[in-house]
Amino acid sequence: MGAPPDPFAEAAAAQRMSLVRQIVAGGGLTDPAWRAAFEHVPRHLFVPYYFGTAWGTTSGAYERLWCEDADPGRRDRWLRGAYADTPLATRVRDGELLSSSSQPSLMALMLDALEVTDGDTALEIGAGSGYNAALLAHRLGDASVTTVDLDPEITESARRHLAAAGFRPAVVTGDGARGCPEHAPFDCIIATCTLPSVPAAWLPQCSTGARIVAPLSTGLIALRVSGDGSARRAEGHFLRTSAYFVPLRGGAVPAPGRPGRMPRRVIDNDLFRFLVTLTAGSLDPHEALSLWERERHPQRNRFGVTVSGDHQWAWLDDPEGPYAWPLGVEQPE
Repeated sequence: MGAPPDPFAEAAAAQRMSLVRQIVAGGGLTDPAWRAAFEHVPRHLFVPYYFGTAWGTTSGAYERLWCEDADPGRRDRWLRGAYADTPLATRVRDGELLSSSSQPSLMALMLDALEVTDGDTALEIGAGSGYNAALLAHRLGDASVTTVDLDPEITESARRHLAAAGFRPAVVTGDGARGCPEHAPFDCIIATCTLPSVPAAWLPQCSTGARIVAPLSTGLIALRVSGDGSARRAEGHFLRTSAYFVPLRGGAVPAPGRPGRMPRRVIDNDLFRFLVTLTAGSLDPHEALSLWERERHPQRNRFGVTVSGDHQWAWLDDPEGPYAWPLGVEQPE
């Protein structure tokens, strides 16, 4: 038996096109293939319920909106919210956000940064609702996409959502920090959870020239993989945008340094918080402030990351320059 008819299909199509126009007006979806994916993939099938916006709320403030609500007004709010350019909390446990559907315009930016071409294979870390995997599958084909999540409840619901929308990529329950060696090699890896560092297991699973796009600190790093064997290396800059995601579970995330007594204008500055988090454990926050002011409040895209062998470090302007800091160390096996 096929999937039952979607009662929201017509209204959702109009909402979806409106979302695409909004992302395009903001400078996104310049690649026609990704624009076609966003026009085709029905986001509402991946968020049959959600808890309002994913960020800046406490568990008591989450409002559950549901596609089968008896109140037509609330159903309409659910559908409009499903196509709003905002992140949506999809799984909350004991007040902790476990999974979300990311902001569509940010997803578009990350997918574009992967620089995929026809025939590429992709690994997604953090299955979430399954929506991002569906976009990848629309662009590359089901057989070319693998998505991994640690929580079996999340992978099961993602698998159901994907099937309802007509997609069947590989959905694997496992630790994303270990990648998915049975489906390797990959031409690109995209993570939808914040990393403390680049997992060592990823690079051996990448083809030469592969692209890695992942949240790190409060930004998005875009790495290019080069070399073979022990000479395998990945390097690249952060994108200019900010990015806040659920942390990768199963690994240790270094605690940000404590700014202490500093002017509120500094503590509340997004770029300064990025620097403090990026250099946590390596640079005292007051030293970070001195650097930040000396370099005239550097944007994220002046920073980068290098992964070489067992070592990885973040840097400002030049990977071999004077400003470099080791990234967080992964938990031992």
